[in-house]
Amino acid sequence: MSLRKLVGFIHPRIAVVLHDLTMAALAWWIAKLLRYELKPDEIVSYQLFEFPIVLLVQGLIFRWTGLYKSVWRFASMPDLWNILRAAVTGAVAIYLALFLYNRLDGVPRSVLLLYPILLAALLGGPRLIYRYWKDSRNDLLHNQTVKRVLIVGADRAGEVLSRDLRHDSRYAVVGFVDDKASLRGASINGHPVLGRFDQLPEMAREAAVDMLLIALPGASTTEMRRVVSLCDVTDLPYRTVPRLEDVVAGRAQFNQIKEVAIEDLLGRDAVELDWTAIRETLTARRVLITGGGGSIGSELCRQVARLGAQSLIVVEQSEYNLYRITQELRADFPELILEGILANCGDQAAMHKVFAEAKPQVVFHAAAYKHVPMLQGQLRAAFRNNVLGTCTVADAAREVGVECFVLISTDKAVNPTSVMGACKRVAEIYCQNLNAHADTRFMTVRFGNVLDSAGSVVPLFREQIRAGGPITVTHPEISRYFMTIPEACQLILQSASIGKGGEIFALDMGEPVKIRDLAEQMIRLAGKKPGSEIPIVYTGLRAGEKLFEELFHPLENYSATEHAKIFLAQHREVSWELLQALLSKAAEAVDVFDEEELRRCVSSLLPSFRWSESAQPDNVVSIRPVTKLESNE
Repeated sequence: MSLRKLVGFIHPRIAVVLHDLTMAALAWWIAKLLRYELKPDEIVSYQLFEFPIVLLVQGLIFRWTGLYKSVWRFASMPDLWNILRAAVTGAVAIYLALFLYNRLDGVPRSVLLLYPILLAALLGGPRLIYRYWKDSRNDLLHNQTVKRVLIVGADRAGEVLSRDLRHDSRYAVVGFVDDKASLRGASINGHPVLGRFDQLPEMAREAAVDMLLIALPGASTTEMRRVVSLCDVTDLPYRTVPRLEDVVAGRAQFNQIKEVAIEDLLGRDAVELDWTAIRETLTARRVLITGGGGSIGSELCRQVARLGAQSLIVVEQSEYNLYRITQELRADFPELILEGILANCGDQAAMHKVFAEAKPQVVFHAAAYKHVPMLQGQLRAAFRNNVLGTCTVADAAREVGVECFVLISTDKAVNPTSVMGACKRVAEIYCQNLNAHADTRFMTVRFGNVLDSAGSVVPLFREQIRAGGPITVTHPEISRYFMTIPEACQLILQSASIGKGGEIFALDMGEPVKIRDLAEQMIRLAGKKPGSEIPIVYTGLRAGEKLFEELFHPLENYSATEHAKIFLAQHREVSWELLQALLSKAAEAVDVFDEEELRRCVSSLLPSFRWSESAQPDNVVSIRPVTKLESNE
């Protein structure tokens, strides 16, 4: 058998054990030689079982200290400390074993002092040499081109990233840029801090950089936008590490390099939540979520399950969406009592049966039609699902004594200009006024667009960019509020914990974003140039569409709550008897498909709502959430 085949035949762990025992024997032999070199008149002697005892004791110590759990490829300071510990402990154990064997006959005490020093050097040296060789060799066999990378951010994440990149022969770190004055002229892992963020284009050009790596997981959205805009100026490809909240939530690994996504630029600072109050609302409770297979509903399911709900009932009318979310929940939360109900929320018999059998304590009603242009000519379908479906679920909740009912609404219900917004506003009115006639706490949570939700412009733009364009935007000045799905769901849960009943909560959506700017940024993130490579086409506002969204009606004098990102709209009472009569008449119109009568009922419920094809009414007032109280009087 050739030497090459012999080496390949031996298991790597066995080879390491043989190496370490050989080094132990060598260290013992050299220690005795050095000792007797000081006294040449004395003769070196070895007892019969001296070496076997040394190797047996030291081998047991190696195993006890866990030396073989480490990998030479990633040898580091903790491994060297482990080696030193094993060497010193082994010397003490060998001393005791040889003392019991022959009272240390032929073993001078100085040998026991030299032995651990020699052993630590003989064990640590090969490991560090092997790692250095692995880190520094060029992968010529694969003919890979080494990319020179500049790391943006010299904090902990940047330092760890630079260290990890030393193991990847495809990249060569040339340095860092960072705004911290204390780091000016510093060196991290042998790589210099070259300058500040605003010097990024200049530094990238001077250092002949091929790629930029953004290592700012804790950066605010404003900081991230600034850094990305500087990266855009360089015309170099750039990547980033995941945000801290994504790492904590298990959606990404800490040093996983990924493309910069639009969520990194539109997402906002981490939300501070009162998790104790949220857990008190959900832990060990029976929870029911309608529309549980949708964008918001499915994320609510995940968070509710994560917070330790006793049981979860998911109501969904889409067979595929229900299958997908229940499979995911069963895999991730095997201890959760889970039931998937395939049903439409407007099915009174199904809803009353589900509520009577499950007796949920907390209900999140997320089921709704949401596509504004599509619903503009579908009044009956919109009213039947968004209003009558809400009434059916709310009535069933009241009958079985549900403790908390949360209606997921939309900013399009404020000064509605669309059929979808009008129907959601009627649903809000019903839940708000039903609260006074039930023991259940009914509340509404209102917010704007969520990133990557079904029907959102973000996945639409991605598809259009992938197809080579053009990107279609309705109007150059149209703007929308955006938040991430997880953040929206967390604030919904927080609202449920602070609501007393009858409230309409509006989430602070931050600053509105122009859709034109969003499109241009997504084109740049895809490595294309807006206008020349991917054109943007303006198609005109669609029926029922606003130039800008609102979160409060001018008459809903809003106030702050105990949470900085949740605002409270004033309750606007409606005659309960009149509301019931109009909804009864509307339900009859739905049954006979009388859309003219249905229009009259909606007009009676919402006197200010105008049935016109114009997208933007003349008297709309823009109200935005603020961080301080403002008077609407």
